[in-house]
Amino acid sequence: MRYKPTCVGYLRTDVSGVALLWDQGQIRKLATCLGYDFADMVIYDPKFGRPPLARLKAQVTRLDAEAVIVPSPEHFEGGEMPGSLVRQIDVIAVNPEADPGTGGPRKSGTLAAPFTLSQDEFHKRER
Repeated sequence: MRYKPTCVGYLRTDVSGVALLWDQGQIRKLATCLGYDFADMVIYDPKFGRPPLARLKAQVTRLDAEAVIVPSPEHFEGGEMPGSLVRQIDVIAVNPEADPGTGGPRKSGTLAAPFTLSQDEFHKRER
């Protein structure tokens, strides 16, 4: 039996809005295409006032995940992948060039290739 690395999905309800189910499907689809064993979907809702990444980091640790997949970088604070998370695991965006105003797909309707920022690449950028 072949080993499949584990990943989790992450999205924010305030960014996905009515596209929540679509975003979940895109995360799961990309996980399958990349050969990951999809383990969990962490959905952050800001109305509960918890720190945005606390549950995600806890799930990543608990599941020993190797990657987290998000619809776009807009699902993170400031629209950028957080360094504290990238130092821990690979972060993959389904649509790295999401519309900055809405976080949704670009107006052309085409999807960009998935963007991965590995731990090694992150450390090179830090220097």
